[in-house]
Amino acid sequence: MGKQKTMKAMQISSPGADFQLVEIDIPQPGQDKVLIRVEACGVCHGESVLKDGRFPGIQYPRIPGHEVIGIIDKLGSESHRWKIGDRVGVGWHGGHCHQCLPCRTGSFGACEESVVTGLTTDGGYAEYMVARMEALAPIPDGLDPVIAAPILCAGRTTYGALKQSSAKGGDLVAVQGFGGLGHLAVQYAKKMGFRTAVISRGRDKEELALKLGADHYIDSCSQDPAKELTALGGAKLILATAPCSEAMNQVIGGLGRRGEMIIVTFANEPLMISPAMLMRGEKSISGWVGGNPDDALRFSALTGVMPMVEVFPLEDASLAYERMMTAKVRFRAVLKISG
Repeated sequence: MGKQKTMKAMQISSPGADFQLVEIDIPQPGQDKVLIRVEACGVCHGESVLKDGRFPGIQYPRIPGHEVIGIIDKLGSESHRWKIGDRVGVGWHGGHCHQCLPCRTGSFGACEESVVTGLTTDGGYAEYMVARMEALAPIPDGLDPVIAAPILCAGRTTYGALKQSSAKGGDLVAVQGFGGLGHLAVQYAKKMGFRTAVISRGRDKEELALKLGADHYIDSCSQDPAKELTALGGAKLILATAPCSEAMNQVIGGLGRRGEMIIVTFANEPLMISPAMLMRGEKSISGWVGGNPDDALRFSALTGVMPMVEVFPLEDASLAYERMMTAKVRFRAVLKISG
């Protein structure tokens, strides 16, 4: 029997179109690329950028998916680092040019010609995908690919933001939102030695938040989050993980002196910020989309920080996406594709 020549994939044919199951030729890797047999791919809010056409120059049809874990099936060129059979991961950052100024200064995530997995190149909602070698992350032994897939984006982003912040062990870190990003951020913050507060709507998630490591839980429906954080001494860091500008506005006042808010999620509405409030306390607000997936994967394997996932077959990508977008999934949706 000959080797498989075609594969199943879920693709989007145009802006606003639904996911479509197709059978297409298996792509072949070129120079400095590999062919990956996909085992699992996380379903992320970032897919909405492709689905809604909110990125200039997108070429359709396109296969989404940027939380990919799989096995190298073929090398496009000789490599001293990678070999057939290696388990690897690919996140949002799908490659860089090595030549622009950001690349030459080591800021590969800011590459002027960066590749975005599942947006400017086909992603992991498929049985196979091609990836550039410089974008691959080795998967530590013992990590289940279905459980580990969200670490390539949600984990990398939250862990990276915490790591590069000015917060030190013992400082108060507040996690705004307790969903796909937030439930990982709480675990990372606890393992990194921060005093951790979770801010979420209602009390239904309180027990789980405390179980995952939160020291304090603030119900934004019945409590004033800014006042509660101030009563705790003021937050050195607020990690904004819920895509709601109004909710972010509620917590900014809870920053302590020289505190910072880092936003790791997309929200289109403007923030209502008092410049005087920022100046009086030497406070700051910034955005963050970076982070090294290798670091997040190693730290997760070492400390046992893992996402909670709901698993779907490739054919149910539309359902997985709908449940993710309506916050019905607890807490990350993952497509199990092979393995």
